[in-house]
Amino acid sequence: MLDVGKWPIFSLCSEEELQLIRQACVFGSAGNEVLYTTVNDEIFVLGTNCCGCLGLGDVQSTIEPRRLESLNGKKIACLSYGSGPHIVLATTEGEVFTWGHNAYSQLGNGTTNHGLVPCHISTNLSNKQVTEVACGSYHSLVLTSDGEVFAWGYNNSGQVGSGSTANQLIPRRVTGCLQNKVVVNIACGQMCSMAVVNTGEVYVWGYNGNGQLGLGSSGNQPTPCRIAALQGIRVQRVACGYAHTLVLTDEGQVYAWGANSYGQLGTGNKSNQSYPAPVVVEKDSSCCRQPSPCPTPDFPSAARCSRIIEIAACHSAHTSAAKTQGGHVYMWGQCRGQSVTLPHLTHFSCTDDVFACFATPAVSWRLLSVEPDDHLTVAESLKREFDNPNTADLKFLVDGKYIYAHKVLLKIRCEHFRSSLEDNEDDIVEMSEFSYPVYRAFLEYLYTDSISLSPEEAVGLLDLATFYRENRLKKLCQQTIKQGICEENAIALLSAAVKYDAQDLEEFCFRFCINHLTVVTQTSGFAEMDHDLLKNFISKASRVGAFKN
Repeated sequence: MLDVGKWPIFSLCSEEELQLIRQACVFGSAGNEVLYTTVNDEIFVLGTNCCGCLGLGDVQSTIEPRRLESLNGKKIACLSYGSGPHIVLATTEGEVFTWGHNAYSQLGNGTTNHGLVPCHISTNLSNKQVTEVACGSYHSLVLTSDGEVFAWGYNNSGQVGSGSTANQLIPRRVTGCLQNKVVVNIACGQMCSMAVVNTGEVYVWGYNGNGQLGLGSSGNQPTPCRIAALQGIRVQRVACGYAHTLVLTDEGQVYAWGANSYGQLGTGNKSNQSYPAPVVVEKDSSCCRQPSPCPTPDFPSAARCSRIIEIAACHSAHTSAAKTQGGHVYMWGQCRGQSVTLPHLTHFSCTDDVFACFATPAVSWRLLSVEPDDHLTVAESLKREFDNPNTADLKFLVDGKYIYAHKVLLKIRCEHFRSSLEDNEDDIVEMSEFSYPVYRAFLEYLYTDSISLSPEEAVGLLDLATFYRENRLKKLCQQTIKQGICEENAIALLSAAVKYDAQDLEEFCFRFCINHLTVVTQTSGFAEMDHDLLKNFISKASRVGAFKN
């Protein structure tokens, strides 16, 4: 299960708030802003609110979650963000909303004014259902249900795909080579754009100074161009880092190209690559066949490796990640300041964790989805069954009240019950030696490994633990008593420690009484103190110099 608490920004939320989260996106220049939805379909935002990117109608930062009222009733299908930052969000009904930084018209609302509240973008999209969104640093892409791509925003390198370098103020369909194609996936790097079509081809446009378009050159591309080097390879997904690109093929192989100063291509070196290069994420000769050689003569074939089912990159980072069919998660590139040039096996269960713990900044590469965890561990299941009359096969009658338990668990957990219940066919056991609160706490301890009692009640449980020779329970009782000692009960607790031969507890209570001697000697407990205990207390106190003054 995804743990959103791994992102530092979520440390501002309470444990109760975290339990309600179902979707989340962490963004911002330092991972210092977040938008999340709850189980009740409410949308909350939190963070520094640069350029109004929280959509609250102001630019005030907030250290506490605030409800995004303007999107009340909307359900989020997908979300992306830029460097300003600006936000592009698509609802489950296919509507598009944008807000935040807008100096380059990346909001698509026809202006260059920052958007302080979400704005519904309908120009050229009014009859379209948007299914995917992607943001570069200052430009935006959306993909519609009929496979069309629309772009707007900053266009200094052709990243909008219009054929010019003029900024695009409103959504405009990207045509050219994509005119009669059905696009199934889109992605943006810092200043470049990518699209995968249903035939498995990849089309690219925009900035190419580091070879991130994979065309074998470093010239910018103002309109979509097919990556010829991937001829014969069917691509399913594309992911873009700041200036590098990853693709995943239908055979579960990964190819990478572009900037490589941090090893983000995973090729074992730091040299930029302008053609797609195979990435060996996890060698496994037992589960993969050798792929067919690439028809391009100078293009190396991918090595034998485990099947990859997911790739991850983010336009604000130089980090790459991938997940294998076997559930292994690998990372490479810039990882907490280190340059990792080959895929490194992590202990994570999802690629999202790589970006939470190792990316700079700690942002999310996609809209996070948190599934409710209905699975109960063995320990949680046992806790739930304590005192459950529907499943119990034994009940204890204490002070006229029943406590329900399970014979097999009691015999597993306690030596006393292992012998006393061995040949016992009874389903009711009467208990008169201990009080109901004490005996119930004892049985609950056998199910939970913990106790929750007042110090005075813990004394009774200490008696039981001593009687049943439950040494761990005895220690827990002593801890509870130590944590709850005060001047009023100190003598009573000292007396109990002496009675049950709890030497460590006795010493602790004695020291407490000496440190608070004036108040303790004025309590009713001291006045009613057992004669022998009083005699020993005065003698021991004298030896440590308690009465010098």
